[in-house]
Amino acid sequence: MHDVLVIGGGNAALCAALMAREAGASVLLLESSPREWRGGNSQHTRNLRCMHDEPQDVLVDAYPEEEFWQDLLKVTGGNTDEQLARLVIRASSTCRPWMRKHGVRFQPSLAGTLHLSRTNAFFMGGGKALVNAYYRSAGNLGVDIRYDAPVDRLELRDGRFEAAYANGERFAAKACVLAAGGFESNREWLREAWGQNERGEWPADNFLIRGTRFNQGVLIKHMTEQGADIIGDPTQAHCVAIDARAPLYDGGIVTRVDAVSLGVMLNRDGVRFYDEGEDFWPKRYAIWGRLVAMQPDQIGYCIIDSKAIGRFMPPVFPGVQANTLPELAQALGLPEQAFMRTLNDYNAACRVGSFDHTVLDDCHTEGLTPAKTHWARPIDQAPFYGYALRPGITFTYLGLKTDAQARVYFGGAPSDNLFVAGEMMAGNVLGKGYTAGVGMSIGTAFGRIAGTEAARAALKEAAHAVA
Repeated sequence: MHDVLVIGGGNAALCAALMAREAGASVLLLESSPREWRGGNSQHTRNLRCMHDEPQDVLVDAYPEEEFWQDLLKVTGGNTDEQLARLVIRASSTCRPWMRKHGVRFQPSLAGTLHLSRTNAFFMGGGKALVNAYYRSAGNLGVDIRYDAPVDRLELRDGRFEAAYANGERFAAKACVLAAGGFESNREWLREAWGQNERGEWPADNFLIRGTRFNQGVLIKHMTEQGADIIGDPTQAHCVAIDARAPLYDGGIVTRVDAVSLGVMLNRDGVRFYDEGEDFWPKRYAIWGRLVAMQPDQIGYCIIDSKAIGRFMPPVFPGVQANTLPELAQALGLPEQAFMRTLNDYNAACRVGSFDHTVLDDCHTEGLTPAKTHWARPIDQAPFYGYALRPGITFTYLGLKTDAQARVYFGGAPSDNLFVAGEMMAGNVLGKGYTAGVGMSIGTAFGRIAGTEAARAALKEAAHAVA
């Protein structure tokens, strides 16, 4: 029997396994996917949001705790546990040397991501390289790893973990860390959570899943049935507007379209529906998936002109291109009359001052609803481009209630040997909204805590048994 069982195979699970092993515990990690798909959503990530009080190797200037907290407070609308959020923020300032020790390398932010050069540390080689580095280190340290091992239930007794079952096999351990992701890949559960709207549509039928197909939420549902304390809204998620041509699963970050703040967003009827210039893209990009989900047919259209080219990271699929706006409306299948009315009204309302996409500039609209408050320039320079966008779910926020020791709760009481990390508890910090890189901050902080606490619980039990 192992000291610590870790269920999951992404960033949080790997951090937990490494910390538990470093603490002297024997560790078994069960990953539901085959080896070639290991890493969950973490394989699609690219950076970590980091607090720092002065410039560091790949981070410029400073990003102090209070600013990080205010950014998180703004995007969540206050729907967050401040104690746990500040724990994550402070942990983000100290984790990178440990990450480097396990083979993770960092690089300066790339062109097109400069808004993040002060706040986020980018992984060299992206999330796949990070996951591979952690697996390599885990193997070197003697962590046992099983692939194709989806856990479907736990054996619990009075809030204590006894064993887990995968493929009919029983895995006993002295302590356990749950880090098996959210339920975003479970299409039926998404449909049930989002329900039917006033137009008779089932919005979730048009959602795309940005990450792994293996996050089915089996253990979240199982833990709910076992009486674990749950936190979060099943409709809240890291939900981004992505290219409608993206695959159903594993499209990753390259399917995101970052041009929204440089143009206008229209719905199926050729009408704008939100302020495209509300704030810097890294802070507000994750609102657009939910906004598109509320539109007819759950589709939106990003419209830009040639002035925007080169100012955003190019997505994997090129935009639909046309030499005139009416031709673009036709190519996108949008009602030409409404499309042109919207574009003409927008162009006439633009008040162009000093355009600067790196600051909250003074280019705005007047007399237009909704307004565009920054970066408003007429869309008038051919050729013109359009991207059809769908809601892209990254991960869901429904999960297990926890505390600063990453403990799972039952009826308000913490378990003494069952812990949780990553997407399965992110809703404690992210009640809604998102800001770039904070998911990795949460997973890293709570993965490390959960692994440390699980090892402590397991080794304490072992010492007690010897005594």
